[in-house]
Amino acid sequence: MVLEKQLFLFLNIVHNSMKQLMSDSFRKGGFKLSPEQFLVMDTLWDEGVLTQQQIADITMRDKNSIVKLIDGLESRKLVKRVSNPEDRRQNLIKVTPYSMKIRDDVETIAYESVYKIIGEISRDDLKLFVRVLAAMERNMNPSSDLEALAEKYPTKKN
Repeated sequence: MVLEKQLFLFLNIVHNSMKQLMSDSFRKGGFKLSPEQFLVMDTLWDEGVLTQQQIADITMRDKNSIVKLIDGLESRKLVKRVSNPEDRRQNLIKVTPYSMKIRDDVETIAYESVYKIIGEISRDDLKLFVRVLAAMERNMNPSSDLEALAEKYPTKKN
């Protein structure tokens, strides 16, 4: 198989398998949460109260998809929309006490899923893989800088 074809096929397969594994893990853990919803929650847990646009910028998703994700999270009582007192056209998204209560359990499930995915891959190989993915994104979107985004919003765990 041509290398370029393998790249497209393998990235697609791994992406879909990763989403399925995480969805199944959350469900088995008793949480109705998609991987995309987890990324929003993880961002809010780490960064605090944000606007929908800030969430979109941090997660590099379009604002419309963020609105739909927040709708689902709000219906599950994980977040709450409140009007921004400085700009009433904006909603601020806050985590609820319930979401803070389940945070550790949800994060544990997410990290266990990631550890299963990465298996015995070395830290050096993972760092190289992340750099390659960032370069691929930059090739498609020259203004994109995933490495700068990672520095601006570092993860809490290493």
